[in-house]
Amino acid sequence: GAIMADVLSKGRESCYKARDAFYACVEKHADKKPTEIATMGLLFPADCKKSRAQYVSSCRPSWVRHFDRQHCAKKRVQRLLDGDDDGRGPMSLPQPYTFKQ
Repeated sequence: GAIMADVLSKGRESCYKARDAFYACVEKHADKKPTEIATMGLLFPADCKKSRAQYVSSCRPSWVRHFDRQHCAKKRVQRLLDGDDDGRGPMSLPQPYTFKQ
């Protein structure tokens, strides 16, 4: 039972740093057209290729997929919250007078 170095705290720390640097780059260049494709349907601008490579080499593939999936889900929720006004506001529930007594 050899211990995988990437799951030890130093390995995790370098993975998290690389991950955070990559996502910070994605946010920083959010105005540019995303041309690169990552896992889980994540698109990112070419400016972030270097930080993506560092991220992928620092983390386990299963972790990269997990973090990409998490990022995409967060973005999806953010888009829904920031989206058109028709999706926001109080939900209209049926009023008591719509039901027959």
